[in-house]
Amino acid sequence: MLHRYLFLFLLALAPTPSCTSSTQLPAFREAPAFRNGRECPKTTWPSMTGKLHHDPHVIHMAMTLDSTYLRGSVAGVFSVLQHATCPENIVFHFITARRRADLRRTIASTFPSLSFHVYGFDTDLVKDKISSSIRRALDQPLNYARIYLADLLPSSVRRIIYLDSDLIVVDDVAKLWNINLGAHVLGAPTYCHANFTSYFNAGFWSNPIFAASLRGRRACYFNTGVMVIDTWKWREGKYTEKLEYWMRVQKRYRIYELGSLPPFLLVFAGDVEGVEHRWNQHGLGGDNVQGLCRDLHPGPVSLLHWSGKGKPWLRLDSKRPCLLDSLWAPYDLYRHPSSPFHNS
Repeated sequence: MLHRYLFLFLLALAPTPSCTSSTQLPAFREAPAFRNGRECPKTTWPSMTGKLHHDPHVIHMAMTLDSTYLRGSVAGVFSVLQHATCPENIVFHFITARRRADLRRTIASTFPSLSFHVYGFDTDLVKDKISSSIRRALDQPLNYARIYLADLLPSSVRRIIYLDSDLIVVDDVAKLWNINLGAHVLGAPTYCHANFTSYFNAGFWSNPIFAASLRGRRACYFNTGVMVIDTWKWREGKYTEKLEYWMRVQKRYRIYELGSLPPFLLVFAGDVEGVEHRWNQHGLGGDNVQGLCRDLHPGPVSLLHWSGKGKPWLRLDSKRPCLLDSLWAPYDLYRHPSSPFHNS
């Protein structure tokens, strides 16, 4: 009995668990308020408490939010607003799996003038469908949230630009928004010179049923970090279910190694509205294993994408940046703990 009381006494003296720095979200400087020019059309997009209806003058952007990539997401939003002709006509739709209220507060304090909404993503939708890939980051449930965008967003959102959290936009995003999708559900830069067969293993190509799914299609690679999506056509065509089908096939037969990308290739390759390559200068994070430095692709640049293992904020903090990481740095609003204004 004495030992029990001693234990309770010592337990009472122990410090109460608190939100330590490891669980706190990063702190950011407040971004300036970006305002529309006189030529910008007026919009009527309401708050979530109002009645939602389609407004052709509003540009809808979607990104995921989590504590690991939050610094990249903030830089991405900042870059979009800084280069937009009509920044007040842009609405951001953020998808998060946890800490929804904390992330909402962070975005609101960093971008006080931003019109945005935060949606919760139920990870149970994909938890049993995800197979391990060559990089752990690719296996996170939130990496699959883009599959469910049309289900998460209000029906009044007819089109969405989806952006990954490791990129910056250096052009007016309205140019990307206004592309003509024609009869296509999805638009993205396509790369027909890439070795498409390498995204699937021998088990896929040796199975006549699986291989037949690509027969007769001009299957070109595209990166899912930048996509323009017609959400109405997506819902009508039940594309979420089509992507989930290939995730179940992967779970049973192991036909690829690369996270959420291959299902998109299997469903959409050969049926994508091509967008100028300038809108996804991807691969700047190097490959998925070593993350070595890479150069830009030839041609003009409207968007720089650090897809791959290497992320610019990590390389900058470690004092081992790649040359192109200096292009990302001006959009970094992160308050370093060593800054005298960190807590201001």
